[in-house]
Amino acid sequence: MIDGRAAVGDGVGGFSIEPVVVQAPGRDEVLLELKASGVCHTDWDSLSWGRRVVLGHEGAGVVLAVGEGVTSVKAGDAVVLNWAIPCGTCYPCERGSRHICENHNQVTAGDYMQGHSALDRTLWRGVGVERSFNLGTLSTHAVVRKEAVSLIPQQMSFAAASIIGCGVMTGFGSAVNAARVEADSSVVVLGAGGVGLNVIQGCRVQGAGSIIAIDLHPKRLEWARDFGATDTLLADRDDVGLLGAAAEIRSRTGGRGADYAFECTAVPALGAAPLAMIRSGGTACQVSGIEQEIAVDMELFEWDKVYLNPLYGMCDPARDIPRILTHYQRGELLLNELVTQTYSLDQLGAAFDAMHAGENAKGVILLGD
Repeated sequence: MIDGRAAVGDGVGGFSIEPVVVQAPGRDEVLLELKASGVCHTDWDSLSWGRRVVLGHEGAGVVLAVGEGVTSVKAGDAVVLNWAIPCGTCYPCERGSRHICENHNQVTAGDYMQGHSALDRTLWRGVGVERSFNLGTLSTHAVVRKEAVSLIPQQMSFAAASIIGCGVMTGFGSAVNAARVEADSSVVVLGAGGVGLNVIQGCRVQGAGSIIAIDLHPKRLEWARDFGATDTLLADRDDVGLLGAAAEIRSRTGGRGADYAFECTAVPALGAAPLAMIRSGGTACQVSGIEQEIAVDMELFEWDKVYLNPLYGMCDPARDIPRILTHYQRGELLLNELVTQTYSLDQLGAAFDAMHAGENAKGVILLGD
């Protein structure tokens, strides 16, 4: 057993930094000393899931021990985590859609991972506690499934590695796997936060001809250019549905509209906004995970427009983490530059405040020594 510390949510909107005890790994499990954890809007949402949970789902660290049946990593390896943990045997997994595993990923927030969470692996005040997405990366130590772990280069910073598992993967994958952006195409990205910047990077890697970033914050538009946007548009808060911005996009794309548009704002009122920005036959992609009911003018779908709502950028971590790392090592994908501020675990509240204020492309909590 290992004594550690973790950010523990109370289920009704609050959290505290608490002592925890992490057990030895069982079969097919890996014990980690976590070194860094990204801070994501989903972590904030998890505070109100209605049950106690160790926060965090983006992380990287060092393997301390492995259980029986684990051959992919060993003690001392540097690794990154992912939350899309496939079972490998269900209907989607067998057909290559491991990101929508029926046993691990297709569940509601109310019964998330019910029956699959190893509640006895982490003890809080002597009682087993759930780890967010079966990871709980805002913790000094964790026991996770072997499928959640991928090797990273030893020289890579843990801060840069930690954000791969959700924000980078979701944005990059939405461009590369879901929309399959074509070379020389025109692209619009609504929202230039952490996920939107990685959509921009994915479109750049795919060879898009023009990438227009839209955001309310001039600072974020500066980031967008740094990460590959060829043009920017400052949004107006009074522009309902961004229809005025859509007219400007059509003007900048020969009156036709863009080939692709990606929604990365997480604002429900903008869920249908990318449809107004694409040409007939174009593709709109809802990246940010909007789950609320919204009203949609069906005329926005005319003519032959496609609307995608992919989970996790349709990524298979076993395939896509190595791909992302290859782009990173070639200098084609910027990861260190995404981390604009780091914090200690005790500064998690400040990190959440900065996230809500839009001050960071990505904030990261540094754990351990």
